[in-house]
Parts: sequence; structure tokens; C-alpha cells
Amino acid sequence: MESASFNKKQILIVDDEPSILKLLNFILSKQYTIHAFESGYKAHLWLEDGNFPDIIILDLHMPHFDGTSFLKSIKISGFYREIPVIILSAAEDLNGIVANLPFTVEAYFPKPFNPESLKEEIAKILESLPKPMLNK
Repeated sequence: MESASFNKKQILIVDDEPSILKLLNFILSKQYTIHAFESGYKAHLWLEDGNFPDIIILDLHMPHFDGTSFLKSIKISGFYREIPVIILSAAEDLNGIVANLPFTVEAYFPKPFNPESLKEEIAKILESLPKPMLNK
């Protein structure tokens, strides 16, 4: 049974709202391994510890090290730049904000969001990722 959890895709969630972290953990943890942090700073420390998620769900508006700064830090990194990012934010004019980001994100959802639509988007993005080569 341990091998099943070992093979689960990993999702890094960065959001300063505890209710959103709990909701996302609830709706995604059966299918994925969840790593949730309430700040971009803590999430960045987790990455620097050698962790590498399959996808990142990111809020834009957080105190201190906000989502835009976090996004910039991973996208200019040679190591993390290919990790797909989904923006999940209550920001007004989210379409305009995403259009003006200096880096591309795979998807974005305004809060409140439809959990089923988010799950479908995550599955679609993960399915499109290159498959690892298996040694024979």
C-alpha cells in the first residue's frame, strides 16, 4: 500500500487563507499528495529543501512574499521553471492581472471557484506532462 502513496503526484499549495488550504486538502488529498503553506516564503523554503512538486496552486495576494514574487522566483530558476502553476485568487480583474504577469501560468481560477473544474484542470495539466523514462 505504501507504493501507491509513493506514486501519487505532488501538489504544492500556497495560500494565506486557512479555509482554502483545508478545502483544497480535502478535495485533492485522496488523489494527490498535498503540501500546503500559508506563505510564499515557507513554500520557497520547502522547495529549497530539495522538494519538487508536480504542480503548484498559487494565490497572488499574500502578505510579505506574495504570489507574484513567488512565481517570479520559481520561473527565473533553472530548476523550478518548468513546474506548472495554477493561479487561484480573489483578485479583482484576475484576467488582466494574469495577462500582465511576466511569466506564463497554465491556468487560473477566481475565488470562489468550482472544485470539480479545478480538479479537471489539474488532471489535464498533469496528463500533459512528459512521462519519465523507465529503465529496463
